[in-house]
Amino acid sequence: MPLLNKLGTVSADSPRLPSLTRLRIALTVFFALDGFVFAGWVVRIPAIKAQTGASASGLGLALLGVSAGAVITMMLTGRPCRRFGNHQVTVACGVLLPLTVVLPPLTHSPVTLGLVLLVFGAAYGGINVAMNSAAVDLVAALGRPAMPSFHAAFSLGGMVGSGLGGLVAGQLSPTRHLLGIMVIGLAVTAAAGPTLLRQPSPRPQERIRTPSPEPSHRIDRGTRLLVLVFGLIALCTAYGEGALADWSALHLEQDLHAHPGLAAASYSCFAFAMTVGRLTGTSLLERLGRTRTLVFGGATGAVGMLLGSLAPSVWPALIGFAVTGLGLANIFPVAVERAGALAGPTGVAAASTLGYGGMLLGPPAIGFMADWFSLPLALTSVALLAAVAATIGFATRRATVG
Repeated sequence: MPLLNKLGTVSADSPRLPSLTRLRIALTVFFALDGFVFAGWVVRIPAIKAQTGASASGLGLALLGVSAGAVITMMLTGRPCRRFGNHQVTVACGVLLPLTVVLPPLTHSPVTLGLVLLVFGAAYGGINVAMNSAAVDLVAALGRPAMPSFHAAFSLGGMVGSGLGGLVAGQLSPTRHLLGIMVIGLAVTAAAGPTLLRQPSPRPQERIRTPSPEPSHRIDRGTRLLVLVFGLIALCTAYGEGALADWSALHLEQDLHAHPGLAAASYSCFAFAMTVGRLTGTSLLERLGRTRTLVFGGATGAVGMLLGSLAPSVWPALIGFAVTGLGLANIFPVAVERAGALAGPTGVAAASTLGYGGMLLGPPAIGFMADWFSLPLALTSVALLAAVAATIGFATRRATVG
């Protein structure tokens, strides 16, 4: 049994601390791997679009395959996690994700692209559920609010993946590039996976026990409504993350005539800003409180995205994407945390599902709007939803303590 200090956290001389630290490092690696592989795919979307001859709406439909595959596995992964363990499913999906990322450049039509993206999305959704479930167990065992660091690792992995994509976009074909991503991903899984497989997730009896029992959450109609409101905030901001991941490089290359390597840097700028914002999120919350973080973050994201989507040249657009990343970085974690404070795990699940829904369904929506209007105008919907999130955050300030 781990030693506990009077605050209910693991003490420094606990014999379990080194093993928990190793688990934390391994899980952080898997979060970074997820962002790295996903970014490797998104920076090659312009080339794969040209290869398949897809229109904007056709590409949007194909990208819906990622959404469909991820949503299906997000609903189904809980059962294998309970049966086999969060760590085992995380490692299994850590193998599947790199293996499936090589499939998109092998396609030559929007239909086949959509089908292989369904498989890729299934692996992506599975690893997100499994590793987040493992992280929840670990955070409970650590007794520290470490979850933001995992999501910062995802953003950092995305930044590295998109940056690498920018460097090789002009030298390697999408097939060779994503084959390299596969090799790196499998090597990382082979290195970090044994740590997870050797150590089971902390069991409920091993989690931190506080002097007083946790309050029960009676989910009445008003509480459900507030949980849905915070889920809507998460959706509004995650929509922007998904849209920028899939469409920012194409916007720079197609509308602003940027070099493919420079266009690929668009998501890198956004991901770097997200990483910085999440690494400093705790200090920001302590200084501003939740309400101001939501409102200022949404407003900043809206202004940044207007610049990113409507700028007449590449560099102001890149600056706009970076400002958007800073603004949106901490809104999703705050929204999910508030939903959890209101309704416990049920609230976290509801808000997270809505948030991931926004991230996965945003790219196809952008594709249809780009065909109806134009891609720059479609991207302004990110700014609109960021402003909506800020407005909702202000309107629910009484429920957003701090």
